Amino acid sequence: MTGTPLAEALRAAELLLAGAGVPSPRVDAELLAAHLMGTEAGTTVSRGQVQAAAVLGRPAPDGLSALVARRAAREPLQHLTGRAPFRGLELAVGPGVFVPRPETEQVAEVAIAEARSVALRAGSVLVADLCTGSGAIALALAHEVPTAVVHAVELDRAAHEWAARNVAVSGLEVRLVRGDARTALGALDGTLDVVVSNPPYVPSDAVPVDPEVAQHDPAVALYGLGRDGLEVPRGIAAAAARLLRPGGLFVMEHAEVQADAARDLVRATGAFDDIQTCADLTGRARMVVARRNRGTSPVPTPVGADGPGRADVVGDSHA
Repeated sequence: MTGTPLAEALRAAELLLAGAGVPSPRVDAELLAAHLMGTEAGTTVSRGQVQAAAVLGRPAPDGLSALVARRAAREPLQHLTGRAPFRGLELAVGPGVFVPRPETEQVAEVAIAEARSVALRAGSVLVADLCTGSGAIALALAHEVPTAVVHAVELDRAAHEWAARNVAVSGLEVRLVRGDARTALGALDGTLDVVVSNPPYVPSDAVPVDPEVAQHDPAVALYGLGRDGLEVPRGIAAAAARLLRPGGLFVMEHAEVQADAARDLVRATGAFDDIQTCADLTGRARMVVARRNRGTSPVPTPVGADGPGRADVVGDSHA
């Protein structure tokens, strides 16, 4: 512990972070303090406990000013704490993997609701999370639908390592595969009940504004290739058409401005009916949801058909 009172350190941190443009300076300051206090105590410390400690005049934890300075430089909060919350789970994250976002929790919710419904009817349910990244959606499915058989696919080596770590620590049953989402899980073609994905979808010329994203999220998890950023999502839609059984559900995240284009690319497979755009909890168009039809075989998407190096990037991490 330092000699600086925690209340004073938090006020100073809030001012510094606000001046650096951090959107939630007080919250971030308290979360950094909670992380350090929890590390010192060997337990989890909440923001409420930090606030109580400040009122009681406790000293600030060692290292708080250094972490605050790094946050002021717009290093992601989750990289500093090494953790990211997602639907009640705590995931390990850091450089090399996309940090799960709150808006993706609603994407997971749609997939979870469908998986739960199928499991109630059939006793079990087969699910795949393509471009799993940290494993967030796959682990949420396994956690909230215990009878689900969950497969997760990730191509990028660093992201796959983070996902493997999260799966191992969680104790949940997720069958993690390192491979190209367009061609992976071939033995399961036509059998899955739900396919969900949060793929890269940012156009190459649309550099994110927030430094935390532009400078720290891996590019392979952001940029979806092609002028519209939707080449990777097109490959994911084709893979979902291949993997789903008739009547199975496809759920894929996209940017708010891509709603029409996302529906169009799913429609173009010829394999889906009831194609809809659904919103996240803020009311923004966030995902395309579609039902696998019963009569059409999808047009295959050959690996490498989109040019040199394409097979090396499709299916890389976003969630």
